[in-house]
Amino acid sequence: MTTQMKARILSEHTIATVKATAPVLEQEGETLTRHFYQRMFTHNPEVTPFFNPANQQAGLQQKALAGAICAYAANIDNLEVLGNAVELIAQKHVSLQIQAQHYPIVGRHLLASISEILGEGATGEVLDAWAEAYGYLAHILVGREAQIYSEHAQAAGGWVGFRALNVVRKVEESEAITSFYLAPEVGQRLPDFKPGQYITVRVPTANGNTTMRNYSLSDKPGQPWYRISVKRETGTSAGTPDGYVSTFLHSTVSVGDNLEIAPPCGEFFLDVRTPPQRPLVLLSAGVGITPIMSMLASALETDPQRQIVFVHGCLNESSQAFKEAVDDLAARHPNLTTHYRYSDPNAQGAMLRSGASGGLIDVDLIESLLPERDGDFYFCGPQPFMAGIYHGLRAWGVPPAQVHFEFFGPKQALQ
Repeated sequence: MTTQMKARILSEHTIATVKATAPVLEQEGETLTRHFYQRMFTHNPEVTPFFNPANQQAGLQQKALAGAICAYAANIDNLEVLGNAVELIAQKHVSLQIQAQHYPIVGRHLLASISEILGEGATGEVLDAWAEAYGYLAHILVGREAQIYSEHAQAAGGWVGFRALNVVRKVEESEAITSFYLAPEVGQRLPDFKPGQYITVRVPTANGNTTMRNYSLSDKPGQPWYRISVKRETGTSAGTPDGYVSTFLHSTVSVGDNLEIAPPCGEFFLDVRTPPQRPLVLLSAGVGITPIMSMLASALETDPQRQIVFVHGCLNESSQAFKEAVDDLAARHPNLTTHYRYSDPNAQGAMLRSGASGGLIDVDLIESLLPERDGDFYFCGPQPFMAGIYHGLRAWGVPPAQVHFEFFGPKQALQ
């Protein structure tokens, strides 16, 4: 990011103008982004497949974009602090195969939306400043994304775009989660990935288009397959539809079918090349276990002496994925401590055993499993779980460099 930033420098006038608009954009952020998406989908419907309609309906993408715009405006004079956010966006864009030619479309509708929502406040000076600022950010992202595309193309077994992989196994992991094992044709290989990363699945829609979803890779690298473990998303109310892609995978896809897959991406991963200096703490809730399983298997293989604490939370045993696999790993690795926490342990009449308890995962439980408040923490799950862990670790004073998480939603929801 730093090299690309040095290639272009924003004017002081643009920086001052954009920072001056930050409070207004923060106030009008979600209104602006809702208008932006509606405008863009109306005038450029060809970009619609890049976006998750469920997240659009729930307002998640609008909130995420509003947060990103406000963060960019507030930190435009010190963009180094946004380095992690830039990497997250670049990885997400590459996973969806977004290209340089898409940026002018977004920029045109973003500037038009600023003008239409802010009205008289969107002077020519303001619009010119935001046009320059957007062009600067687009330059950074396009450059980083080009690097990632090149890495994918040059990797052994790598590719760019979408590739057909065959479903060679389909395994029920719990009452809601099913694993799909995806393999290339005989004689071909798959590129390695970093434990915690995801792939993109593209499926057809009823109107003749396609839609895409990201799914974490739930097995360790180096296998002759990629494994994704997908939760069947069901509507929580009469006005909320079932998840289109998860339902398609669970109900329509069978062993022997092909799925279109884009290469592994993601900035949330366990770097197994770095010698560990402290215990590894892996925390998950619900389907958030999927990237954590990849990390667990990889860590045990690459450094079998490292102390690992694995904690998983779910409703009860019938909703718990990978229990037998984790129990087997714990039996074979004395350095691995496991604990399961069930929020509704009595629903099936189950008795809590040693290594399991009722309630929600919190820092008190984590502290009871660690010799001290020190570790490399990786966690993934729904928003209440994530927020609780995030704030708990901050209260402990854990350095940010030791806190890693994957959150499917606007990051400001954790604040």
